[in-house]
Amino acid sequence: MARAMLEYTKTVLNKVSFDTTLFCKEVQKALQRLLPYEIEELKIFIHSLVQQNPELDQCLIYLKP
Repeated sequence: MARAMLEYTKTVLNKVSFDTTLFCKEVQKALQRLLPYEIEELKIFIHSLVQQNPELDQCLIYLKP
C-alpha cells in the first residue's frame, strides 16, 4: 500500500507541475504522508522534474534535511 501512495504522489506532482504554487503544496503534503525511504525516492523524482521545469526549483526548499 505504501508503494501505491508513492506512485500516486508522483502522478499528482506530474499533473500539477504546470503551477508552482500547487506543486509546492503537493510536495508539502507528500512529505507528511510518505515514509522516510519513500521521501528519499521522491526527492530524486522531484529533482528530475525540476530539471524539466526549472521554475519549480523554489519548491526544493521543502526537501532540505
